[in-house]
Amino acid sequence: MSLPSSSHLTRSFLLSLLFTSIAASASAFSDDEEVQIHHFQQYLRIRTAHPDPDYSAAASFLLSLAHSIGLQTLTLEFAPNKPLLLLTWPGSEPSLPSILLNSHIDSVPAEPDKWVHPPFSATRDPHTGRIYARGAQDDKCLAIQYLEAIRSLKRSGFSPLRSVHISLVPDEEIGGADGAEKFARSEEFRKLNVGLVLDEGQASPTDEFRIFYADRSPWRLFVKATGSPGHGSRMYDGTAIEKLMDCAEAIARFRDSQFDMVKAGISPASEVISINPVYMKAGTPSPSGFVMNVQPSEAEMGFDLRLPPTVDPEQLKERINNEWVPSFKNMSYKLLQKGPIKDCNGKFLITLTNESNPWWPVFEKAVISSGKKLAKPEILSSTTDARFMREMGIPTFGFSPMANTPILLHDHNEFLKDEVFVKGIKVYESIISALSSFNLASSE
Repeated sequence: MSLPSSSHLTRSFLLSLLFTSIAASASAFSDDEEVQIHHFQQYLRIRTAHPDPDYSAAASFLLSLAHSIGLQTLTLEFAPNKPLLLLTWPGSEPSLPSILLNSHIDSVPAEPDKWVHPPFSATRDPHTGRIYARGAQDDKCLAIQYLEAIRSLKRSGFSPLRSVHISLVPDEEIGGADGAEKFARSEEFRKLNVGLVLDEGQASPTDEFRIFYADRSPWRLFVKATGSPGHGSRMYDGTAIEKLMDCAEAIARFRDSQFDMVKAGISPASEVISINPVYMKAGTPSPSGFVMNVQPSEAEMGFDLRLPPTVDPEQLKERINNEWVPSFKNMSYKLLQKGPIKDCNGKFLITLTNESNPWWPVFEKAVISSGKKLAKPEILSSTTDARFMREMGIPTFGFSPMANTPILLHDHNEFLKDEVFVKGIKVYESIISALSSFNLASSE
């Protein structure tokens, strides 16, 4: 009898290791969890990216999931072809203020040639567990996590005291005007008697979940300068470009002062004013580009501004008038507010994260009891639909249970690990059961 060669033994050993690894990977999740991951991938494969989101296909898929769980469903349209889905799990005491879980259906565009996998393929890497897709973090994960958490709770026999609603809304990525904004001001929303809203948050690179109690408010600044045109070879004062450059330099100095506080650790990025140039328009067009020997008579720049909720916009306007766009320089500006800055009671759009807000300790305890940790509450640097709920005076937390995850919203190769996704469902089970069972008389 001949003995197998050493190379054959090595090959057999490696194959054994490979099959063992595959088996271990396959058994990492239960059958129910694999179904949950599959539902997530199905949703991600529906192209809801702007400028042409397929809301119809997404609504059909989400409604089929809701019906399979036994939830009540209502489809609203505040603008043609932009469905807003309202899913309800009735509580045994429907007169109590309800819980609303919000998520947006749409996503931003993606550049396929910049991705390692096609952005709407929802490819699941067998080695890392990463599920690559536009919307994986922002924020299609939430809709499926809400639904699968409720499915698990219903299977366990749990019944909520308060009604639990899920709102799946269009157009968040383009401002929410035809989605959450109109919904929050509608009669349908008023009838829900919402006591607390959970909306999207952001991933956390650490093992602590991030929690957001406010958003920075978005503003748009448009600056226009005029001056005498002239030959490109001349050097003279008062050109439109010169004036605009002076304005840009003044704004850059202010931006540096804000950014220096962030880099020095004095303030987090969400608690300073950010201002960034986003476009510049000047010059005389020509068939080959621009006329290069003419100094233009007009020049324009646009800036994205984000203000923390405690900043007085009047102070910003004073700075613009005195430093950035002084009228004596023959310049003008337009400052546009892109959303509410105070609620219906005249208060800043802030949700308290202390004992004075009875919802906070219940939420905090629910997260901790799921075996997770919460980071220090913070202001979200960007802007979400949560501002429309806070405008109604309703406590609203921004929360996405994605720990140990890089922040990739709107980035190339956006992904969420299967393990993180599944763990998020467990976290929501704890949160939904705690909040919907909460019955403190002082909160009503």
